Amino acid sequence: MDPKTLTAEVADLCRSVAEYIRGESVRFSEASVESKSLNNLVSHVDRTAESRLVEGLGRLLPSAGFIAEEGTGARGSDLNWIIDPLDGTTNFVHGLPCYCISVGLADAQGMRLGVVLEVTRAECFTAWKGGGAYLNGHPIRVSQRAQLQDSLLATGFPYDDFGREAAYLELLRALMHNSRGIRRLGSAAADLAYVACGRFEAFYEYGLNPWDVAAGALLVQEAGGRVSDFGDGGNWLFGEEIVATNGHIHAGLIGTIGRFFAK
Repeated sequence: MDPKTLTAEVADLCRSVAEYIRGESVRFSEASVESKSLNNLVSHVDRTAESRLVEGLGRLLPSAGFIAEEGTGARGSDLNWIIDPLDGTTNFVHGLPCYCISVGLADAQGMRLGVVLEVTRAECFTAWKGGGAYLNGHPIRVSQRAQLQDSLLATGFPYDDFGREAAYLELLRALMHNSRGIRRLGSAAADLAYVACGRFEAFYEYGLNPWDVAAGALLVQEAGGRVSDFGDGGNWLFGEEIVATNGHIHAGLIGTIGRFFAK
């Protein structure tokens, strides 16, 4: 199956799973919520959504393994689906908008395709390597703002990794004084998708997992942006930190981050 067709099939599967999530949101009870670790929530909705994704993706590409947040499926030696069935579970549990399905496909060379579906707005972001990035089928590009001080930024806060908290808060303070503003949506997948379509100029965060960033990072790259780790290197997928920008402000943001997170 060619990448464009495969991406469209994955998007259709995500739309189907999003219908399930929307239905569950109406009758959801917090009594079904469990804590995997400090502030790390999971519910039957996460697990069922992931099972449906793994089943459907397994039919589409039987040769691929799985790296999934809730542990469904076995990891492959080379080709893997990287899945977050509900990125923004805390938002979902509290009845807040902005939570996503995130599905990426990666091999040893990097990301091959990515789909991020923001459930509450039914916005489906898609990309495949070399094919561009799209929102509900329409091409998207990163913004053209060239100055950090004119930029709207997104970030997130680790829920259990507080080892670099002091430096992170100092970085937040510095960027508050040298940007148009900072937003915290509660879904890294949405943050990255919004960088890809120009709503944000940049997103940065540490304490992340591959399923948080895999699909969204490819969206940014295919929309003309840049993705790196905090040191401007390439270890963003498994390195637990990411900086994704429109490209124009990347050096400036990396320079500011470097003042507090020396490599």
